[in-house]
Amino acid sequence: METSAQGAGRPEGGGTAGQDPQAAAVGASVPGARPPASLSPSRASDFMQCPLLYRFRVIDRLPERPSEAATRGTLVHAVLERLFDAPAVERTAPRARSLVPGQWERLRESRPEVVELFADDPGGERLARWLGEAERLVERWFTLEDPTRLEPAERELFVEAELESGLTLRGIIDRVDVAPSGEVRIVDYKTGKAPRPEYAEGALFQMKFYALVVWRLKRVLPRRLQLVYLGSGDVVTYDPVPADLERVERKLLALWEAIRLATETGEWRPRPTKLCGWCDHQAHCPEFGGTPPPYPLPVRAEASGDGEQGRMGPG
Repeated sequence: METSAQGAGRPEGGGTAGQDPQAAAVGASVPGARPPASLSPSRASDFMQCPLLYRFRVIDRLPERPSEAATRGTLVHAVLERLFDAPAVERTAPRARSLVPGQWERLRESRPEVVELFADDPGGERLARWLGEAERLVERWFTLEDPTRLEPAERELFVEAELESGLTLRGIIDRVDVAPSGEVRIVDYKTGKAPRPEYAEGALFQMKFYALVVWRLKRVLPRRLQLVYLGSGDVVTYDPVPADLERVERKLLALWEAIRLATETGEWRPRPTKLCGWCDHQAHCPEFGGTPPPYPLPVRAEASGDGEQGRMGPG
């Protein structure tokens, strides 16, 4: 899981709400804003989806409303993480369900803005249904994996690696399993449904990103990448090879170069798709008649013969 407070307005499909590991390296939309200094899977996906969306989230840091789907994802992830605190024999579905109310209270305390999701629900009926949906997702996990037979080496693992190019990659992995033989499996929980086969590559991009970071950081090629879709009850696995991850690295370097150029020139073009309907930034988007806020970073001057003028390094 890569958590993303800025992604809280997305449709359910795996994104969760929380603190983006890239956020610490990015300034606010006030004087003192800084250019991007690292790349995470969700922000890479943002730029590929719509460069202007990337700008709104990373450069301008525009606020976004929490969504029920993304917040439910955060809650479910917290329950599955905490369940492994218990001895193996006690990792049961009833125990997991019992963790939901307490983790919801913790989420409300750490992120008070999620309370507004149910501000118009004084009787609590909608909240009760929402919590029930979270419980059902947690229960479905037990039909897909047996936590009594798992002893994760890591949970909610923050990883960061600097490539030879200087680009820093960051992310948070839901679970890392290490076999007695030393083979590594990277696992990610998704609270949405598994995508159709023609969209599977997009879902695997995040996992290959994590695998690349682990490979570069630990010099260990993960044996398996595993996506657990709680919304549909599917488990998707993929066994990477070095050539796969080398292609991902080349793609990320090209993507970072495009981000660098957009940062220097201030040219962040919108890319309309059906996902625009879920975007919180329509009021600032030219595609909807809006105007982006003033660009808070210096803009590179027109070509003056100095190829290095205004260049921004990846760090």
